[in-house]
Amino acid sequence: MMADYFHWFDLLGIAVFAISGTLAAWRNQMDGFGVIVLASVTAIGGGTLRDLILNAPVIWVNNNSYFYAIFIAAIGTILLVRNRLTIPHNTLQLFDALGLAFFVVMGTQKALDYGTSTMVAILLGTMSGVCGGMIRDVLCREVPMVFRGELYAVTCIVGGGVYTGLLALGASQLPAMLSGMIALLLLRLAAIKWQLTIPVFSKHHNELNEP
Repeated sequence: MMADYFHWFDLLGIAVFAISGTLAAWRNQMDGFGVIVLASVTAIGGGTLRDLILNAPVIWVNNNSYFYAIFIAAIGTILLVRNRLTIPHNTLQLFDALGLAFFVVMGTQKALDYGTSTMVAILLGTMSGVCGGMIRDVLCREVPMVFRGELYAVTCIVGGGVYTGLLALGASQLPAMLSGMIALLLLRLAAIKWQLTIPVFSKHHNELNEP
């Protein structure tokens, strides 16, 4: 039963991140090939890197369902945006936040399945969530979201921490998983809405402090 939940959560995360990549391609006026590339690297980039570090089978090599999820999500998104002249500014961030919520918790659990410590599992879960978006942003010649100061990686660590903490307290896996996802999603949405940030290096700040 839990294996079925994991598989569907994985596919949902793949689809949501594929939507995020498709929206980024649309915003940057890429062609059809660019859309598929950006949707794919956003959806599977983080999980691929995680699996390589764990020396685990890469999630999509022997499972075509991941590519079906990417293509369906990308094509559906293209059809929707073609019928709209504008897309709300925060739509990309919203889908990115949803993808984070799925991928971070699932990545954390996969790392635990391969015998890592809790801390390493949370870090690999965070990597699962952020690296696909980093690749997407680099290909779009943008500073990755994770480096822009607004709470991003911190929300991943919180989500992974809530999940592993509840497991340590004896909670069942599915409720702990949903709690971790919800905690991450709410914190990320709060960061987007209220522009919650962590301190960043500022050239202007340095110039003000020069003698």
